[in-house]
Amino acid sequence: MAGVLPEAERRGLKRTCLCISDAHAGIQAAVKKKLLGASWQRCKVHFMRNILAKVPHREKGRFAAHLKQVWLQPDKKSAKRAAAQLVQEYGDRFPEASRCLEENLEDSLQFYSFPEVDLKKISSTNMSERTGREFRRRSRVIGVFPTTESWVRLATCYLMEYSEDWPTDRSYIKKEKIQEALERNRAFLSAQAAN
Repeated sequence: MAGVLPEAERRGLKRTCLCISDAHAGIQAAVKKKLLGASWQRCKVHFMRNILAKVPHREKGRFAAHLKQVWLQPDKKSAKRAAAQLVQEYGDRFPEASRCLEENLEDSLQFYSFPEVDLKKISSTNMSERTGREFRRRSRVIGVFPTTESWVRLATCYLMEYSEDWPTDRSYIKKEKIQEALERNRAFLSAQAAN
């Protein structure tokens, strides 16, 4: 992350409102240190996997179905209520999983603070991981690239094709909402600077 942020700033990154990742301590530290005013969203998919690792295999299916409901709620308050119900129902049977959910829930609910954005897309790292899987799938067919430039051409072609769908199908934020999000972020930074 240390090399990524300076490069992004060099290329024009001015303001970050939300950073989405797994619970890697280095990423969290970089967000706190370098992306002042940005919220950190723990990937809900990685978080669910962490919780489910503490549940016996034969119980995972039923527990997972209840767990997923936490992040399908319409707002943060409802999500917290769903998590509390889950802990109440399963806390005695799966104390480690329940403790993990309770202690780390808030980090996985930051996406609710951005209602103008497609919440499903910003609650996890699935979109960026999908891009990586697609690169691997397409490059595996080739096997060995004769030059680095040939790999770059393949990657560039894929990204060009992928980006054509963004304005309509994959857009996280509709154009009319971008300014609203930036204004809210400016107000937040001003309030923090005043304190």
